[in-house]
Amino acid sequence: MSMNFHDAIERAREAGACQWALDELASMSGWDEFARHPQAPKWACWYAVNVAKSRVPELEPIIARDPQEAYYYALDLAERFPEGEPVIAKNSKLAYFYAHLVIKARWPEAEAVIAQSATSAYRYAKDVVRGRWPQGEPAIASEPRYAAMYCVYVLHRRWPEAEPVIAQTPESAFYYAHRVIRGRWPQGEPVIARYAGWAFHYASDVIRGRWPEAEPVIARDPECAYRYARYVIGGRWPEAERRIAIDRWAAAEYAKHVIRGPWPEAKVHVCW
Repeated sequence: MSMNFHDAIERAREAGACQWALDELASMSGWDEFARHPQAPKWACWYAVNVAKSRVPELEPIIARDPQEAYYYALDLAERFPEGEPVIAKNSKLAYFYAHLVIKARWPEAEAVIAQSATSAYRYAKDVVRGRWPQGEPAIASEPRYAAMYCVYVLHRRWPEAEPVIAQTPESAFYYAHRVIRGRWPQGEPVIARYAGWAFHYASDVIRGRWPEAEPVIARDPECAYRYARYVIGGRWPEAERRIAIDRWAAAEYAKHVIRGPWPEAKVHVCW
């Protein structure tokens, strides 16, 4: 190592390195002992970015041992770091970010790993490939949220192969119906109808009218019941009033915006 170890410590001190790290470094005999320390990749990256503010070839073999530090090193220096790419490519999340923010293009060597993660595969298709990416679709199709988002932001159409998975959660089923189908989606309605909040939004934003099958569930949630009465029914909802009346906020809003006056049953008086 051409750099003097103790001179490097002093430069790190002047740049604001934490005292704990400085104490650890001060107890070391030199670069060989430094390289064996578990924190060496982190410290080496910090030194390059905050002290040298440029590439430090002597420290790069140490930085390249850790995928996160190798990624941060390349990102902060705004250039590819070939020595660190093999380890970065083993982490789907970091590989996606490296391709997106450092390479700014597809990274074929890492695609097999990226394709194993629904999150990373979706983001890679959307931000890097900027279009359909068949290699990542099996992983994407396994996660309801990302399958629905893939349809909205990448495919811009329905994806029949993924619909059984999308229909598994109320959030993804509502999102798919609202943003992709743009209308009712019977396959997703059973799961949506089990959750008051999503059922209200489905009635309001998709059906744009009453949804009798979900009303028993909506009526059990005072806030959702009030909103359903106000924004969907457009008037009083007697079947839900007993439950609305037990919630102070929902009762007050119901009296003010639906009944538009005092509501003796809930002991709510509106101040106009």
